[in-house]
Amino acid sequence: MNSTMRFSIFALPASLVLGASAVSSAQQANMSFFVTSAGSGKGADLSGLEGADRICQQLAQAAGAENHTWHAYLSTQTVDGQLAVNARDRIGQGPWQNAKGVIIAKNVDELHSDNNNLTKQTALTEKGDVVNGRGDTPNRHDALTGSQPDGRAFPPGDDHTCHNWTSSTQGAAMVGHIDRQGLRDDAQSKSWNSSHLSRGPDGGCSQADLRSTGGDGLFYCFAAN
Repeated sequence: MNSTMRFSIFALPASLVLGASAVSSAQQANMSFFVTSAGSGKGADLSGLEGADRICQQLAQAAGAENHTWHAYLSTQTVDGQLAVNARDRIGQGPWQNAKGVIIAKNVDELHSDNNNLTKQTALTEKGDVVNGRGDTPNRHDALTGSQPDGRAFPPGDDHTCHNWTSSTQGAAMVGHIDRQGLRDDAQSKSWNSSHLSRGPDGGCSQADLRSTGGDGLFYCFAAN
């Protein structure tokens, strides 16, 4: 075997690796949906919608998808003169694709229907990783949303948003299941955006509370433009 042949054989795997890396980088640059790989570290206290959006933007930028305006999929409730905000109204028109280039929904209506493509294998983080779900250790499948199944805010009254994402000590948060799996075989347990209220020894909004029911303060981010 001459030196040229040896070089070609050994160079081929490297070129394949570089090619795969380039494809992955391009897909992440075009990413328009992800689950946060980490939350605020303060439970459901995200410093409000503005703080949550900032987390989305920072994570997207680190992944190479900074050429979008990113918004958290979170609703807020009417309280203290502040009007409610619907998560579905914050996320643009779609379509949205994950870090691997897979379309998870073509538009807002499809996203909030049984026809969306959100599963454990497609609801990936900004890094392209699968989020631990039911049966994994630790289970991290609870995503903060504060939303009803149609993506709209809950009416005034019982707190479903941990004081509109500003508290880790009071209230509770409506969460969805990233892996679409739950204790029961029904639509609510399999809901990606409105499965159950958080709860725990401190009430429902601290990091420990969120972890106690299968969460970690994660949430969904969408490219709104």
